[in-house]
Amino acid sequence: MTASELQQLKYPIGEFEKPEVISTTNIEKWISDIEQFPQRIKDTTAGLTTEQLNWKYRPDGWTIKQVVHHCADSHINSIIRFKLALTEDSPTIRPYFEDRWATLIDCNDDDLSDTLSLLTGLHAKLSKLLRNLSDTDLKREFIHPEYGKRYSLEETIGVYAWHSNHHLAHVKQALDHKGAFN
Repeated sequence: MTASELQQLKYPIGEFEKPEVISTTNIEKWISDIEQFPQRIKDTTAGLTTEQLNWKYRPDGWTIKQVVHHCADSHINSIIRFKLALTEDSPTIRPYFEDRWATLIDCNDDDLSDTLSLLTGLHAKLSKLLRNLSDTDLKREFIHPEYGKRYSLEETIGVYAWHSNHHLAHVKQALDHKGAFN
């Protein structure tokens, strides 16, 4: 497999590209993607067998179940990041080791029901928060120490919409390849 093919498997929808100007249309689309993600991931994983849940989306990648559990972990962190930025002045958020979290017992559970329920409630709560941000709120920022960068909340909405679509594409990719990367 070529480096280009591996890159395509890693980023099936491409990497997040921040628009030069983030419009209200961008924000509305991104929030809609965030709202729809729990149902889309439920629909995509409904009825999967244990064997299918253990299919990887690329060589050395995570399994379908790890991807779904990771989304819950990541999006729990996201709502905390939004709330920190809304209640503190440019806080430095705390990164975490996603790869290590993916090896923990809860990220290797073949039963996705609790995680899917968590995603449903979490995304409803997050969407309510995002839909009620003012123009001033959207410009608030947090600092991500891993990247040494400030992120505005408007950009972060786009990042998490992309993250949702990125991992949904991973699950679909694993299903399309029917365990070929295991």
